Amino acid sequence: MQFSWFLPTRGDGRAVNPVTTARGSDPTALSRRPTLAYLSSVARAAEQSGFEAVLTPVGSGCEDPWVVCGALAALTERLHFLVAFRPGFTLPTLAAQQAATFQRLSGGRLRLNVVTGGDPVEQRAYGDFLGHDARYARTGEFLEVLRACFAGGPVDFAGEYFTVEGGGLASPPDPVPPIYLGGASGPAEDVTARLVDTYLTWGEPPAQVAVRLDRVREKAAAAGREVRFGLRLHVVSRDTPEEAWAEADRMLAQMSPAAIAAAQQRFARMDSVGQARMTALHGGSAGDGARSLEIAPGLWAGIGLVREGAATALIGSHEQVAERIAEYAALGFDEFVLSGWPHLEEAWRVGEEVLPLLGTTARAA
Repeated sequence: MQFSWFLPTRGDGRAVNPVTTARGSDPTALSRRPTLAYLSSVARAAEQSGFEAVLTPVGSGCEDPWVVCGALAALTERLHFLVAFRPGFTLPTLAAQQAATFQRLSGGRLRLNVVTGGDPVEQRAYGDFLGHDARYARTGEFLEVLRACFAGGPVDFAGEYFTVEGGGLASPPDPVPPIYLGGASGPAEDVTARLVDTYLTWGEPPAQVAVRLDRVREKAAAAGREVRFGLRLHVVSRDTPEEAWAEADRMLAQMSPAAIAAAQQRFARMDSVGQARMTALHGGSAGDGARSLEIAPGLWAGIGLVREGAATALIGSHEQVAERIAEYAALGFDEFVLSGWPHLEEAWRVGEEVLPLLGTTARAA
C-alpha cells in the first residue's frame, strides 16, 4: 500500500469547507492562508510522518498546482507530488514539456492527476464549453498525445480536439510520471482502461465500490492492460472511538444550514457522475447528529454536506481506521490519498498513529 496526503491550497482551518471554489464557503473558517510557509509545513509533515506523496487540487478557488508543487519540490527531499490539472486547459505537448522539466528538477518526483472537470459553470468560466462526454473524449486524445511525447521520437496526431505535426520532446521524462484519473462515468472508465495507470475513486461503501473496481478491471483486461486503484478519503482518527465521533459532531455543528444549502445547490448543477454518487450518500441533510450519517461501519458522509468531490471520512480509533483501510486494500486498492482538518496537525496524527498499524514506518528527515 502507498499513502498520500493532501495540500490545502485554498487555505486551511478546523472546519470543513469547499476545496476548489470560494463560493459558498465561510472565509472565517479558513484561518490559515495557503502561503508557501504554511504549505511547506504541511508537505514536510507529510514527508516526515510516512506519506509518499501529496495531492494538490485544481480549480478557480485554489492556487495553481504546478506552481505550488514546483516551489515545494525544492523544499522537500523524497516527497512526490500528485499534480492535478485540467486536460482541456493546456495543450498535451506543453503538459509533456512541463512534466519533463518537473522530473528533471525534482529528481523524478512527479505524478499526474488528470481532472476532466465536473462543474459546467466553472468550466465555462475558464472558457471551456464542452459537455460531459465530449470532455472525456478530449481527455482521451490528450493522454494519447501525452504518452506519445513521453515515449520519445517525433509525434504526429490528428484528432477531433488536438492536431500535432512533428511534436515530441528532445529529452523525455525519466522516469515517466504515472498518470492518475478519477471519474465514475462510463466514459471515465473507458479512458482509464486504455490510458491511465491508477484509477482514483472517492470513498463509497466497500460493497458499492467493489462493483466499479471489477468493471474497470474487465475493461482494462479487454484493452490488454492492468490498472492500479487508489482511494480518496478523509480521516478523523483519535485514541478512542468516542473522541473521534465527538470530533465529527463538532465538525457537523460548524456547517451552517445556509452553507449546506448553498453547497447542495451547486452540486445539483454539476454533470459529474461521481459528485451525484457522493450527494446520494447523505441526501443533502445533516440528519440527527454525526452518527446518523454513518453509511457503512466507520464511514461518514457528513463531509459532503459542504465539500465538493471526495465527501466521506473514516471515523474511529486509530485501530478502527486502520482496519477500514485494510478492508479496502483487500478489495484491490493499492493507494490511499488521505486528509483531515487541519491538514498540518492531522498529517502528523495519521502518519504517526495509523500508518504504522498498516506496516508503514515513518521516515525521519
